[in-house]
Amino acid sequence: MNPAAQIDLYCERTDWSFWSEPLNALTNLAFLLAAALIVARVRRQEGRLPWDAGVLAGLTALVGVGSFLFHTFATVWGAWLDVAFIAAFVYFFLARFLARIGGLSRIAILGGLVGYWVLERVVLAMFPTGTLAGSIMYLPALATLAAMAMFAWRRQSPAAARLAAAAAVFVVGLALRTSDPVVCAAWPAGTHFVWHCLSAWTLYLATMSLFATRRTRG
Repeated sequence: MNPAAQIDLYCERTDWSFWSEPLNALTNLAFLLAAALIVARVRRQEGRLPWDAGVLAGLTALVGVGSFLFHTFATVWGAWLDVAFIAAFVYFFLARFLARIGGLSRIAILGGLVGYWVLERVVLAMFPTGTLAGSIMYLPALATLAAMAMFAWRRQSPAAARLAAAAAVFVVGLALRTSDPVVCAAWPAGTHFVWHCLSAWTLYLATMSLFATRRTRG
C-alpha cells in the first residue's frame, strides 16, 4: 500500500485540505492534557515520577500526536503512526499491569503479552477490518481492560475502581466512534471527536490505576 495514499474515513472530512477535520484534529489536545495530568498527579502522589509513569505519559501524548497527523494529513502513513502509538501504549500498559498488580515475573509478563497478541490476531481474523466502523480492532483491548478490573477487584487492589471506570468510559467512547458514519446526515461533524476525548480519559484512568493507593481518589 502506498504510504502517501489518502484516506477518507470520517464524516467530518469534506475535502483533502489539512484542516478538513478540525474537531477530530484539535480534540487530540485531550491526550496532551491527560499526559500532563499523569505527570503532575503521580509526581505529587509519589513524591517523584516513576519511570513507567513517565513512559505511559509520553505514550499518551504520542497517541494524540499520531491521531492529529492522521486527521490532518489523512494518509496511510498517518494511519500507521496512529495505530503504532496506540499499540505501544496498550502493550506497555499491559506489561506494567502484570508487573505491578499481577506481581508476575518477566517470563510470565512476556507470556501475557504474547497471549494478548494472539487474542488480537484471532479477533481480527474472525471479522472484516471495517466491522463496527473499524472499532472491532479495539475489542481485545476492551475485553482485556475489563479482565484487569475484575482481576484487581478479586485481589482487593485499589486499582480496581479506576480500571472499572476506564473500561466504562472506553465502552461509551467505542459506541460513539462506531456511530460516526451513521450520524453524518443528521450531524455532519460526526461523533469521532468525542471518542478522542473519552479515549484520553481512558488512558488517564488506566495509567493512574497503576499508582492507586487506598487513600487516593479520582
